[in-house]
Amino acid sequence: MHRTRGKVLGVAMAIAATGLLAACGDNDSTATSTPTLPPTTTAVTQTQAPAAPTTPAEGGHEGHQETPAPAPEQAPPPADTAAPERPQPVPTNQVPPADTSNLTEKDRKFLEALKAQGVNPSSPDIALSIGSYVCQGVAAGASEADMTTFVNAMAGSDPSFDPAKMPVEQAGQIYIQTAKQNYC
Repeated sequence: MHRTRGKVLGVAMAIAATGLLAACGDNDSTATSTPTLPPTTTAVTQTQAPAAPTTPAEGGHEGHQETPAPAPEQAPPPADTAAPERPQPVPTNQVPPADTSNLTEKDRKFLEALKAQGVNPSSPDIALSIGSYVCQGVAAGASEADMTTFVNAMAGSDPSFDPAKMPVEQAGQIYIQTAKQNYC
Protein backbone atom coordinates (compact mmCIF):
# COMPACT_ATOMS: atom_id res chain seq x y z
CA MET A 1 0.00 0.00 0.00
CA HIS A 2 2.78 2.44 0.88
CA ARG A 3 4.57 1.76 -2.36
CA THR A 4 1.50 2.48 -4.44
CA ARG A 5 0.78 5.67 -2.52
CA GLY A 6 4.41 6.84 -3.02
CA LYS A 7 4.25 6.12 -6.74
CA VAL A 8 0.97 7.94 -7.14
CA LEU A 9 2.28 10.89 -5.16
CA GLY A 10 5.48 10.98 -7.26
CA VAL A 11 3.54 10.87 -10.54
CA ALA A 12 1.19 13.60 -9.32
CA MET A 13 4.10 15.82 -8.35
CA ALA A 14 5.80 15.25 -11.70
CA ILE A 15 2.62 16.21 -13.55
CA ALA A 16 2.18 19.31 -11.40
CA ALA A 17 5.78 20.37 -11.96
CA THR A 18 5.43 19.86 -15.72
CA GLY A 19 2.25 21.91 -15.81
CA LEU A 20 3.82 24.65 -13.73
CA LEU A 21 6.89 24.85 -15.95
CA ALA A 22 4.84 24.79 -19.14
CA ALA A 23 2.74 27.72 -17.92
CA CYS A 24 5.75 29.80 -16.94
CA GLY A 25 7.41 30.63 -20.19
CA ASP A 26 6.68 31.69 -23.69
CA ASN A 27 10.30 32.23 -24.72
CA ASP A 28 10.26 35.89 -23.65
CA SER A 29 13.40 35.28 -21.64
CA THR A 30 15.50 34.08 -24.55
CA ALA A 31 17.51 36.30 -26.84
CA THR A 32 15.94 36.98 -30.21
CA SER A 33 19.06 38.30 -31.90
CA THR A 34 22.80 38.27 -31.50
CA PRO A 35 24.26 41.56 -30.27
CA THR A 36 27.01 43.04 -32.37
CA LEU A 37 29.73 45.47 -31.45
CA PRO A 38 30.04 48.73 -33.36
CA PRO A 39 33.22 49.19 -35.40
CA THR A 40 36.02 50.92 -33.53
CA THR A 41 37.59 52.82 -36.43
CA THR A 42 34.61 54.81 -37.65
CA ALA A 43 31.42 56.01 -36.05
CA VAL A 44 28.38 54.46 -37.68
CA THR A 45 24.86 55.46 -36.82
CA GLN A 46 22.17 52.89 -37.19
CA THR A 47 18.59 53.49 -38.03
CA GLN A 48 15.98 50.85 -37.42
CA ALA A 49 12.44 50.74 -38.55
CA PRO A 50 10.04 50.91 -35.60
CA ALA A 51 8.83 47.50 -34.55
CA ALA A 52 5.29 46.80 -35.66
CA PRO A 53 3.25 45.20 -32.87
CA THR A 54 1.67 41.88 -33.66
CA THR A 55 -1.78 40.79 -32.74
CA PRO A 56 -2.27 38.09 -30.12
CA ALA A 57 -3.25 35.63 -32.82
CA GLU A 58 0.04 36.19 -34.63
CA GLY A 59 2.15 35.97 -31.45
CA GLY A 60 0.63 32.68 -30.31
CA HIS A 61 -0.27 33.80 -26.77
CA GLU A 62 -2.92 36.16 -25.60
CA GLY A 63 -1.65 39.21 -23.79
CA HIS A 64 1.88 38.85 -25.12
CA GLN A 65 3.39 40.61 -28.05
CA GLU A 66 6.40 39.47 -29.96
CA THR A 67 8.79 41.97 -31.42
CA PRO A 68 10.35 41.17 -34.75
CA ALA A 69 14.10 40.72 -34.98
CA PRO A 70 15.97 43.98 -35.65
CA ALA A 71 16.91 44.78 -39.21
CA PRO A 72 20.35 43.48 -40.18
CA GLU A 73 23.16 45.98 -39.79
CA GLN A 74 24.62 47.63 -42.78
CA ALA A 75 28.34 47.24 -43.31
CA PRO A 76 30.28 50.39 -42.42
CA PRO A 77 31.76 52.30 -45.32
CA PRO A 78 35.38 51.46 -46.03
CA ALA A 79 37.75 53.64 -44.05
CA ASP A 80 40.48 55.56 -45.82
CA THR A 81 42.82 55.36 -42.88
CA ALA A 82 46.21 53.70 -42.73
CA ALA A 83 46.68 50.46 -40.85
CA PRO A 84 47.73 50.95 -37.23
CA GLU A 85 51.44 50.79 -36.62
CA ARG A 86 52.86 47.60 -35.17
CA PRO A 87 55.61 47.91 -32.59
CA GLN A 88 58.95 46.51 -33.56
CA PRO A 89 59.80 43.13 -31.99
CA VAL A 90 62.39 43.07 -29.27
CA PRO A 91 65.65 41.58 -30.53
CA THR A 92 66.21 38.18 -28.93
CA ASN A 93 69.99 38.19 -29.16
CA GLN A 94 70.40 41.20 -26.86
CA VAL A 95 70.16 40.44 -23.16
CA PRO A 96 70.10 43.45 -20.86
CA PRO A 97 73.00 43.57 -18.45
CA ALA A 98 72.16 41.99 -15.12
CA ASP A 99 72.59 43.86 -11.86
CA THR A 100 75.36 42.03 -10.06
CA SER A 101 76.09 44.67 -7.43
CA ASN A 102 74.54 42.73 -4.55
CA LEU A 103 76.07 39.31 -5.35
CA THR A 104 78.50 37.62 -3.00
CA GLU A 105 81.89 36.35 -4.14
CA LYS A 106 80.51 32.80 -4.02
CA ASP A 107 77.62 33.84 -6.32
CA ARG A 108 79.99 35.48 -8.81
CA LYS A 109 82.31 32.47 -8.83
CA PHE A 110 79.35 30.17 -9.60
CA LEU A 111 78.09 32.42 -12.43
CA GLU A 112 81.58 32.69 -13.95
CA ALA A 113 81.99 28.89 -13.84
CA LEU A 114 78.65 28.48 -15.65
CA LYS A 115 79.68 30.98 -18.36
CA ALA A 116 83.00 29.20 -18.79
CA GLN A 117 81.06 26.02 -19.62
CA GLY A 118 78.74 27.74 -22.11
CA VAL A 119 75.69 28.37 -19.90
CA ASN A 120 74.68 32.04 -19.96
CA PRO A 121 71.52 32.55 -17.89
CA SER A 122 69.32 35.54 -18.69
CA SER A 123 69.53 36.73 -15.09
CA PRO A 124 71.71 35.78 -12.15
CA ASP A 125 68.58 35.03 -10.10
CA ILE A 126 67.69 32.07 -12.33
CA ALA A 127 71.12 30.51 -12.08
CA LEU A 128 71.37 31.16 -8.34
CA SER A 129 67.94 29.60 -7.78
CA ILE A 130 69.03 26.47 -9.64
CA GLY A 131 72.31 26.40 -7.70
CA SER A 132 70.45 26.77 -4.40
CA TYR A 133 68.10 23.94 -5.36
CA VAL A 134 71.06 21.67 -6.12
CA CYS A 135 72.75 22.54 -2.82
CA GLN A 136 69.53 21.89 -0.88
CA GLY A 137 69.15 18.55 -2.64
CA VAL A 138 72.74 17.58 -1.83
CA ALA A 139 72.25 18.60 1.82
CA ALA A 140 69.05 16.53 2.00
CA GLY A 141 70.79 13.50 0.53
CA ALA A 142 68.84 13.48 -2.75
CA SER A 143 70.38 11.52 -5.60
CA GLU A 144 71.56 13.29 -8.71
CA ALA A 145 68.91 11.42 -10.70
CA ASP A 146 66.19 12.86 -8.46
CA MET A 147 67.45 16.41 -8.94
CA THR A 148 68.11 16.09 -12.68
CA THR A 149 64.45 16.31 -13.76
CA PHE A 150 63.83 19.55 -11.89
CA VAL A 151 67.18 21.10 -12.78
CA ASN A 152 66.61 20.29 -16.46
CA ALA A 153 63.16 21.90 -16.29
CA MET A 154 64.50 25.02 -14.61
CA ALA A 155 67.41 25.29 -17.04
CA GLY A 156 65.13 24.81 -20.04
CA SER A 157 62.68 27.47 -18.83
CA ASP A 158 65.38 30.17 -18.84
CA PRO A 159 64.48 32.62 -21.64
CA SER A 160 68.06 32.74 -22.86
CA PHE A 161 68.38 28.95 -23.14
CA ASP A 162 68.88 27.88 -26.76
CA PRO A 163 68.31 24.16 -27.43
CA ALA A 164 70.12 24.55 -30.76
CA LYS A 165 73.36 25.30 -28.91
CA MET A 166 73.13 22.56 -26.28
CA PRO A 167 70.56 19.97 -25.17
CA VAL A 168 68.68 20.76 -21.98
CA GLU A 169 70.05 17.60 -20.35
CA GLN A 170 73.60 18.85 -20.89
CA ALA A 171 72.72 22.25 -19.42
CA GLY A 172 71.17 20.52 -16.41
CA GLN A 173 74.31 18.45 -15.85
CA ILE A 174 76.45 21.59 -16.09
CA TYR A 175 74.29 23.29 -13.46
CA ILE A 176 74.46 20.27 -11.12
CA GLN A 177 78.22 19.72 -11.44
CA THR A 178 79.07 23.42 -11.26
CA ALA A 179 76.85 23.94 -8.21
CA LYS A 180 78.43 20.96 -6.43
CA GLN A 181 81.95 22.21 -7.20
CA ASN A 182 81.53 25.97 -6.76
CA TYR A 183 78.37 26.78 -4.85
CA CYS A 184 77.55 24.16 -2.20
